[in-house]
Amino acid sequence: MTNSLRTHRCGELRVEDVELSVTLNGWVAQNRNHGGVLFINLRDRSGTVQTLIEKGADAHLRALGEALNVESCVAIRGKVRRRPPTMINPAMTTGQIEVEIEELELLADCETLPFQMNDTSEAREELRQRYRFLDLRRPRMQRNMTIRHHTLFVIRQFLHNHGFYEIETPTLIRSTPEGARDLLVPSRQQPGYFYALPQSPQIYKQLLMCATFERYFQVARCYRDEDVRGDRQLEHTQIDIEMSFVDSNAILSLVERLMASVFKQVLSHELPLPFPRLSYDESRLRYGSDKPDIRYQGEITDCQVWATHSRVHIFTHALQNQQVVRAMRLPTCQLSRRELTELEELARTAGAAGMAWCHVQQSELKGGIGAHLNPLRKEITQQLNAIPGDMLLFIADSTPIVCKAFDAIRRHLIAHHKLPLREEYRNGILAEFGFAWIVDFPLFEWNDDLRQWEAAHHLFSMPHHKYIAELEKYPDRARGHIYDLVCNGLELASGSIRVHQLELQRRILTIAGIPTAEAEQRFGVLLRALRYGAPPHGGIAPGLDRLMMLVQGETSIREVIAFPKNSIGASALDESPAHVTPEQLKELGLIVKGTS
Repeated sequence: MTNSLRTHRCGELRVEDVELSVTLNGWVAQNRNHGGVLFINLRDRSGTVQTLIEKGADAHLRALGEALNVESCVAIRGKVRRRPPTMINPAMTTGQIEVEIEELELLADCETLPFQMNDTSEAREELRQRYRFLDLRRPRMQRNMTIRHHTLFVIRQFLHNHGFYEIETPTLIRSTPEGARDLLVPSRQQPGYFYALPQSPQIYKQLLMCATFERYFQVARCYRDEDVRGDRQLEHTQIDIEMSFVDSNAILSLVERLMASVFKQVLSHELPLPFPRLSYDESRLRYGSDKPDIRYQGEITDCQVWATHSRVHIFTHALQNQQVVRAMRLPTCQLSRRELTELEELARTAGAAGMAWCHVQQSELKGGIGAHLNPLRKEITQQLNAIPGDMLLFIADSTPIVCKAFDAIRRHLIAHHKLPLREEYRNGILAEFGFAWIVDFPLFEWNDDLRQWEAAHHLFSMPHHKYIAELEKYPDRARGHIYDLVCNGLELASGSIRVHQLELQRRILTIAGIPTAEAEQRFGVLLRALRYGAPPHGGIAPGLDRLMMLVQGETSIREVIAFPKNSIGASALDESPAHVTPEQLKELGLIVKGTS
């Protein structure tokens, strides 16, 4: 071909283009011979179009066409024509037309593929990751990356329209504690010193508020040295947002409207606003979790009122030891003995001694501990709103263990379709996406190993005003202006109103075991900024990868990231992490011990 540069993209051609001479570039998606006519489906990013070489075509052209391997890159020149009525393919956007090939050029051949290029391929994930450049050609992955791009465009446009500046912050920073291990980078120019890759741009976005920018956002790359799993990677992307002169209501409202904009423009779904709000304490009591799937029934109820008077020793013993007794009602549910054993094992794995149960029947509680509870049947069924056909599960232990156990049980029941949707979530968009805000998190949590208090979220969250005076005396009671956005049991975003007063920030650091001298060493730049008229401010950071996983119906964020790490934090594609040369280590002043 004298000129192989395309005039059109494959997925753009329509009936209006009939009789037009076009040049197309793309990859061979299919190559088949039907009765002497060669059909070559040509694909590029925009879509697929059927091209063909007729029986009576030039012998050299036919030979080129017959020799094409699937996924070879080619250029064709030809004329658009209308398909016969019996050959129209409504499943293709180009299904009413085809292109008769007049010239064909092989731009790059393709070797035998390591796996099939369709969405039904059962190739092992390790193989897919090794050949990720091929895996990304598959329709599913093309769709995932397209939706990710579209979502980012919508987010940037929304925040721009609401007065935000997009500002980049450094990737090489000082190591600061943020809840996970830092990924460290040695300095060649200063041997023995290290940068850290940011777990988040936390301090820098606060500095931008001190610098009077008022509304900042960033599509931020974040790095955490923690175990990889289905919804977590060593490196991830978050939409980092910070605002001055706002309260938590303003931030929550902004994010609700941002999510509504994404779902409307990307999925054509209308999200009902505002999202429900639950306090941290209420969420833990009702669902056992601070990231519940609120679409489903099976809420948890505290049973202290009647359990004190029961004949069940494990209940009375727990209450005497300042523990709790809680129950979950499973509406019109009958579990087999095997299924009950699975739930009991989940409870034990969470640290509980076990799980008790009974069936609600017309006139009695039966099975499990039912006979022991029958004297209190009326009180129990009234409190739990239980009716005949329901099953009741009971756990008695410390509050954290009971929460952990019931959360595991509830997630298991949802995964195995044993819990019905709540009535208001049975139709439309609500059945797919159950958004909720979890607010008023504890400011501190006790670390048994270190024997000290530490920040439950991070060290820079503002306490509610009523707790400030007695922070040091009652750190366990303090609740903060801290909020998480959850959906379908996933945490999608986390944020808080920040401390903007120097003395209060120092007090919080001291409670968390960081005295003034150490605080100046570790957080000096932020403390210095708070001396110079820092504004009240707060922010939030939706996780883009988890949001994409939710939007696209995937169960692993590896399917929505172009080049992810595997379950052990390695890349099968480029075989990282890898050894480096002795010369590189010498330049950095490092010696590696204990490796082969």
